Amino acid sequence: MRKHARWAHSSVSAILGGSPSTSKSDETITPARENEEPEVSLGLSSIGMKSASNDFLLGSRWGLRGKKGKSLQDDPLIAAFARLRNDLRWCTDIKIFDIPALLHPFLQVIRSSSTSASITSLALVAITKFFAYDLISQESPRLALGMQLLSAAITHCRFEASDSAADETVLLRILKLMEGILSGPGGELLGDESVCEMMETGLSMCCQIRLSELLRRSAEMSMSSMCQVVFERLKTLEIEAGENVEAMDEASRDSPNSLKLAPSVDGISVMPNSTDGELKPTAKVDDKGGTQSSTGENQGSTSLDLPFKDNGSIVERASASAVELSQPLAKSHEEPVSIKPYGLPSIRELFRVLVDLLQPHNKQHGDSMRVMALRIIDVSLEVAGPSIARHPSLAMLAKDDLCRYLFQLVRSENMTLLNESLRVAGTLLHTCRSVLKLQQELFLSYLVACLHPRVEIPAEPGIDRTLYEGVPDAPKLVRPTTSSNSSGRSTPVPIKDRQKLGMEGGSRKPDAREAMVESIGALSRIPSYLVELFVNYDCEVDRADLCEDMIGLLARNAFPDAATWSTTNVPALCLDALLGHVQFIADRLQQNPQPQLDGYPDPEEMREQRARKKIVIRGATRFNEHPRSGIAYLASQEIIDNPDNAHSVAAFLRGTARVSKSVLGDFLSKKANDQLLKAFMDLFDFDNKRVDQALRELLNSFRLPGEAPLIERIVEEFSEKYCAGATPAGISGKDAVHVLAYAIIILNTDQHNPSVKDEKRMTYTDFAKNLRGVNGGANFEPEYLQQIYDSIRTNEIILPEEHSTARAFDYAWEELLLKTRSAGDLVLCDTNGFDADMFRATWRPIVATLSYVFMSASEDVVFSRINTGFLQCAQIAATYGITEALDRIVYCLSSISTIAQDRPWNTSLNTKVQHGKESVMVSELAVKLGGNFRAKLATYVLFQYVVHGNVHEIRSGWKNIVQIWLNLFANSLISPSLSRQLGLDPIPLQTATHVVDRADKPADGGFISSFFSTISSYTADDPPEPSEEELTYTMTTVDCIVNCHVEDLLSEVTRMPPRATKDLVLALLEQLPQDSSPAVIVVKPERPSTPIKTNGHRQGNRGPQYDPSHVYALELITLLAIRDQSTLSAVGELVADALQNLIRNAAATHFLTLSRAIYYLLLLLQKSVIQDQSLVRAPVVLHMISSLDQPKLEKSAALVLKGLIVCIKVSGTLRNEIINTPDFWSTIERVHTIPTVSPSVFSLLKAIVEDRAPATTADNYEFVIGLLNSFANAGGAAAASRQQRVVNGRRTQPQEQSQTRENDVFQRGEEAVSLVYQLTNRVPALIKQSHLAKNEAWIAYWSPIFECLRMQCENPHRGIRRRAFSCLQSALQSAELASHDHQEWTAIFSEVLFPLIERLLQPEVYQTDPVGMGETRVAVAKLLCKVFLHYLVTLAEWEGMMETWFRILEEVNRLMQSGQGSGMEEEISESLKNILYFMKSDGYLVLPPPGEKGATIWHETWKRVDRFLPAMRKEIFPDPPPQRQHQQDPPKQKKTSTEQGREGEKSADPKDSD
Repeated sequence: MRKHARWAHSSVSAILGGSPSTSKSDETITPARENEEPEVSLGLSSIGMKSASNDFLLGSRWGLRGKKGKSLQDDPLIAAFARLRNDLRWCTDIKIFDIPALLHPFLQVIRSSSTSASITSLALVAITKFFAYDLISQESPRLALGMQLLSAAITHCRFEASDSAADETVLLRILKLMEGILSGPGGELLGDESVCEMMETGLSMCCQIRLSELLRRSAEMSMSSMCQVVFERLKTLEIEAGENVEAMDEASRDSPNSLKLAPSVDGISVMPNSTDGELKPTAKVDDKGGTQSSTGENQGSTSLDLPFKDNGSIVERASASAVELSQPLAKSHEEPVSIKPYGLPSIRELFRVLVDLLQPHNKQHGDSMRVMALRIIDVSLEVAGPSIARHPSLAMLAKDDLCRYLFQLVRSENMTLLNESLRVAGTLLHTCRSVLKLQQELFLSYLVACLHPRVEIPAEPGIDRTLYEGVPDAPKLVRPTTSSNSSGRSTPVPIKDRQKLGMEGGSRKPDAREAMVESIGALSRIPSYLVELFVNYDCEVDRADLCEDMIGLLARNAFPDAATWSTTNVPALCLDALLGHVQFIADRLQQNPQPQLDGYPDPEEMREQRARKKIVIRGATRFNEHPRSGIAYLASQEIIDNPDNAHSVAAFLRGTARVSKSVLGDFLSKKANDQLLKAFMDLFDFDNKRVDQALRELLNSFRLPGEAPLIERIVEEFSEKYCAGATPAGISGKDAVHVLAYAIIILNTDQHNPSVKDEKRMTYTDFAKNLRGVNGGANFEPEYLQQIYDSIRTNEIILPEEHSTARAFDYAWEELLLKTRSAGDLVLCDTNGFDADMFRATWRPIVATLSYVFMSASEDVVFSRINTGFLQCAQIAATYGITEALDRIVYCLSSISTIAQDRPWNTSLNTKVQHGKESVMVSELAVKLGGNFRAKLATYVLFQYVVHGNVHEIRSGWKNIVQIWLNLFANSLISPSLSRQLGLDPIPLQTATHVVDRADKPADGGFISSFFSTISSYTADDPPEPSEEELTYTMTTVDCIVNCHVEDLLSEVTRMPPRATKDLVLALLEQLPQDSSPAVIVVKPERPSTPIKTNGHRQGNRGPQYDPSHVYALELITLLAIRDQSTLSAVGELVADALQNLIRNAAATHFLTLSRAIYYLLLLLQKSVIQDQSLVRAPVVLHMISSLDQPKLEKSAALVLKGLIVCIKVSGTLRNEIINTPDFWSTIERVHTIPTVSPSVFSLLKAIVEDRAPATTADNYEFVIGLLNSFANAGGAAAASRQQRVVNGRRTQPQEQSQTRENDVFQRGEEAVSLVYQLTNRVPALIKQSHLAKNEAWIAYWSPIFECLRMQCENPHRGIRRRAFSCLQSALQSAELASHDHQEWTAIFSEVLFPLIERLLQPEVYQTDPVGMGETRVAVAKLLCKVFLHYLVTLAEWEGMMETWFRILEEVNRLMQSGQGSGMEEEISESLKNILYFMKSDGYLVLPPPGEKGATIWHETWKRVDRFLPAMRKEIFPDPPPQRQHQQDPPKQKKTSTEQGREGEKSADPKDSD
């Protein structure tokens, strides 16, 4: 300062610390020394106002010396610094120095208008360093007062203007110092007024257009920082207030409020001074750039000390901050006035000023000023948004003015203003949405209306349109259209104007659309945002479906065509927001699978409200088309309690905003609806309201009809309602109201009809004249009519959406604010309790978008995000049981994979490529899938992400999965691993039409070799060999399918619950051929087939085609059905019907498919019996099997027998039912001769015969014996064939396999004979059970056994013949055979033994085994004798005994004459001799006296014996014969002899008789 010319010559006292200008009565402040209190404590009461003269002295040029050395008094500014320096000499610790004393000289400089910009800047720098170097701290004395003084000084800074750079430097330092003060140690000690002055200073700099852009931007940044600190204070205030925040708000309202910020723009106050919004200038800028006050005094200096308004005049603020700093601070013994730290009043005032700067229709506020205010408000909301929502006064500012201005600014075409408005709106909703329920609905509805395109999604080549079905063409929020019939009392607004007023979305520029999409994206990044939209809007009847509209908007704009009306960034932004929404749902589900609903609405109630909402919307739509139909529908749905109750109907019509107000007005005014109109009027309260106010309220609920009679009816009813209670003062009655109401309607039309010229419009005088004498013969009060006239003239009575004035938005806004009282606060939903319902309502556009983007994407990052999206959607859908969504995902991915196509893949050129032990099937499917990256990825995502783990929730999607399975199986891409679980060999796969062995080819054949191979294949009519590319594609397909783990999925499927299993079974059944339609895959018809030549080709045969996929489907449904009792009950009948239909259609079914179907059906039959369920009857199944033609049955025989054996192993009803069914034995008889089946058939028979539980019954007895006999005959046939080869001289060493097979046949023959004999044990029981006559029973049960054994006694195979003879011998001597009660058993001679001997004597029988047949003849002869001797006593009682005896002798004679040699004769003669001796000893053969009875047997016996054994008589009865003695007691002798004979002639065991 001394270097400046003004202060170049200072006095010695000034330099040394003296102050000549100070009077002795004035005492200077003695700074507090260390550990001492200041001597003087300055209170606010000692601070006076500065007079004009003192102000002049402060600016005088004291301290100048003349040229002659004359000394003048020193300038107080210099003296103040001298005093401070002198005081600092006594200070040992600057941190305890008195803050007001320390700052005093610097503040004088700052406030002095006589200082230059550089000096003022130095003072500001010095104070800034005090804070930076921590010289001023919380412990500093009188810090609060110092902060107040500092705040007052910098907000009233004055200095001489110089160059603009220096001036702006001062202003910049002031900004930084204010920023440091607020954020420094004493910031919280500032009072409300100080804070307001600082904020006003900062805002004024931001608004000064004459300042440089850099300074204004710096001011804006400083304001943002200071506002951050100020609004942070709200959090501290909340902590101090605790839970009583509203009480603090009320206290701040009740306290005296003199705070008012009035920032200026170049000296013009930007804040309104009156309620009408008129702006009055307080200062103006002169032509020299200086500021001239309204008093006309030219200051000639730069000043930030802006005047404040008070009742329209300029006054200087009298406050604690307006401290006189030109004189030294005086002592005061008064107590200092405590300064209350700033709080809610200053914060509220700052927030109000910032909001008011946003007024769209205030011309004083440029867009740049609004942008600045928006940026500062954004910071404030980021810092203290939730706190603002909790303070009622601040919340009201946000709910009303801030939202009102913001929602108008977002319609601006200025992109900077639009971006900032959207950013602030997003931050506001992010932090304060809990109190902005209806405001948020209005904002989002506008964005949806602007952004949702109304055009159809264009078709893309290669993308199926069904993949993106579900994306809405238009949002659901549709306002009722106003009637086109104008009554003349409304002024219809063009669509473009309505868009400007904010009533429609309209079209926006691409950049604006992108900004809006970014705003929606920012909101959607709030994890619970869309859930809150769903709960608070979609689930409320009177609110829009914002959640569904937002999802639909994001989905529609995620399609690439959205870039044509916006920007290229929009699709990506929308897709990101959509995927983020899915991510939030999945995260909540993963964090807590169980819904958390404590403190939240009941989800069930939400569902009921949504259902009610749909009904109301549908009913309102019908009402708008036909009112009575709509009311009837709503009544049928119980929305309206009683359609005949006018009050119930009126309450609904009054309470919903979804009906057309035009239609409602026409409906109410009809004569038939008088009661409804009266009930509708009863819903209004017109007390204490003028007629025009009441009429305005009424006509805001519906549109006045255009016909006079209808208007008359409404006005009449209105008049009665208005006067229903106490008649208002100044009105005579309802007639007066009737006329006045009509006059108001006419006035409204006159004042606002655009066709009426202004000079012809009705004046107040005209209006009053028209109403003269209608008020009960008197006039209305002039003031009353004047108020009505003014109200109608300024505000048209019309629906807000039909207003044409600039105040239309305000009317609509006021209506919205009224609704907020009943709408309540928005429910914040940080829970997953509503995710299920929300996803159920919104999954369609999400899945459609994912599918479309998947088909059109080309970048790996996009594929990764889409895959994750599919995975999360599948998990959400499966967890919440949204099966329809999961099925849709499966369908889309299946379609993209290209495998699940309805058209069968061509397999006619399938080629098997072998290389050593490895092989791969090259097919059309494998090649095309391998070459399609998108299809492979979709397949992988489908199985790994979607299906695995979610099989229990898939329903209709099984159809697509099954198609993929079957196509993969038919092309040998998955193995037939299910058969092992059913005890079967794997399903035979497709036979390749061409086999290429790469091992046989040279490694590098060159072009000539490849060309020759191709030409050779065409010449041989072979398909060309697969190229290297096709082979590579096939290998990638194989790798893809392996990574899909399809087989693991199959094992997972077998554990599904019955409900899900049924869906899978139905899908599998759909893939089976129906009726007689043959399989459609063109492959080789039979398997096994002839060997395929390597590198060759062969043509297939005609006939039913074999499709292994059909067998695979049958096998899987069978496996699923027989899993347990629950699945058997759920799907058993379906599977059984399908298998039976296939068997019935055997003519069109390949034998491999048929045989498996039969086995599966038998297996199902067995399981159903075990589980005690009657799904299918065994006789029906057996009849179908036996009805097959012989070729089909023979080819299917192996599995048929396998299935039958499985069923028969089940003891009980099923086994008995099967083995007693003729169709079973018919089938067995038809297939038992097949070499591959014979062992199984014989095992089955053996099990039946040897079963401990009697399995051989009267129903199957003959079948069993017949089949056993057939097996024995088979052995004989094999032996005869071998014998014939020997006879023909062609005996060679048989192959080992053939010999083994023959030996098996022989063994089965021997065992068959033994089994026949074993049946003799069952004969007595069977006879007893049959209740047949004796002769019939013997014929039915004994005869078949003897017949079989007799036949096998002549079997060409020696072992079988011997076994049969042994069994026959044992059977003939069975104790159960003979009986005294009947004589049918005697047929053993005539039907068994005699025919057997007859057959053995025939040459052709003998030749079958010349060596062994002789032995058999001897054995039979001996057996004949044994049997006769064994039953001799019983036979003696039979009248045919003699005839049988004579026949025996004849047969013995024939056998002896058969030429078998002397050995045979001796053995036969010995057997005969034993019989004769026995007959002799028992008296059956004795020489009778002449003429006695019995002589015939004697003579006839020896007559026959003598023919072939003439010496036999003499040996037994030598001559002379002994004298005949007296015969003893015959009965007793016979009995003794018989017993002895039987003991002597008993046969050994059949096995030992050989």
